Amino acid sequence: MSESSLRIVILGLSITSSWGNGHAATYRGLVRALDERGHRVVFLERDVPWYRAHRDLPDPPYAETFLYEDLDDLRRRFLAEIRSADVVIVGSYVPEGVDVGQFVLEQARGVTGFYDIDTPVTLAKLRRQDYEYLTPELIGEYDMYLSFSGGPILDEIEDTYGSPMARPFHCSVDKSEYYPDEAPNKWTMGYLGTYSDDRQPRVESLLNAPARQLADQDFVVAGPSYPEEIEWPANVERIDHVAPPDHRHFYNSQRFTLNVTRDDMIEAGFSPSVRLFEAAACATPIISDVWEGIETFFTPGEEILLAESTEQAVDYIRSMSDEECSAMAKRARERVLSEHTPAHRVDQLEQYVAQAHTQSAAARPVGAKN
Repeated sequence: MSESSLRIVILGLSITSSWGNGHAATYRGLVRALDERGHRVVFLERDVPWYRAHRDLPDPPYAETFLYEDLDDLRRRFLAEIRSADVVIVGSYVPEGVDVGQFVLEQARGVTGFYDIDTPVTLAKLRRQDYEYLTPELIGEYDMYLSFSGGPILDEIEDTYGSPMARPFHCSVDKSEYYPDEAPNKWTMGYLGTYSDDRQPRVESLLNAPARQLADQDFVVAGPSYPEEIEWPANVERIDHVAPPDHRHFYNSQRFTLNVTRDDMIEAGFSPSVRLFEAAACATPIISDVWEGIETFFTPGEEILLAESTEQAVDYIRSMSDEECSAMAKRARERVLSEHTPAHRVDQLEQYVAQAHTQSAAARPVGAKN
């Protein structure tokens, strides 16, 4: 395995379409940074109808990207790529992910990894014996487990499920795409996220309820799949989808942006979303729900505002001066760019791959070959 340039195959949910998922933005930033570092990346994506109709980056310029029809097509066309790669990574929520993972583990000769962009959700599914894209047995077979979440959950992945190496691998943000601009504030507060049953109560209490109290101000919620029966306040604008190239302008058009978290991720803690980092990089003041470990990413009161009630959210909106908002948002931007860019993730991945390669070689019986 070359230490200077790696041949990497990633089998991920999607890099070509950001429709209804945050995976695409995460993969795009990481793969671009890998390419800039001199690594060769092949990205393999299952061709599914819901992404086929909404491909906003059908041919990423920084990776060889291929769509495959099904598992047989994957085996037939890409066996050589998987066998020759230095690193093969399978992502969470990949269709038929268990079978894809078994195929990779049987055929790959380099370091193998599972990249979980949904770690708390994944482990909650495993506890329910829901093996949609991963089984407990597979965890122990991958050389490394790259986790969207940090903190104690990494110990569970190693101690309970037998991963030889579970490491934090948070999402990241590209400073060349996310930065402050001079856009006027169109909305007092906004939220960007696909609908989910468990997040919606916090959207209600931290955005819709404040909007009802502040009827003279404008709010926005952007993202697909919201049920028609939701009763939005008259001053809450609904946008069905904001493509990644438009995220920066969207954040910069808000006085505050709201960050809300899925229940499984709140329970696990230490699980920052890519939207949180995007907003911070744009120097948009953030009001967030509360979860364990958030203070390890941003300092509450100095870089981010935490709210557990409608009253707290309304108080921030009413009491924070523009100068206070700007200073706080600037500190958050400096923090995220010092720790959470794609270049930081490439540094980590190179280190993890080297560690996994050393561990794998040490565990290999004497005389065995790759």
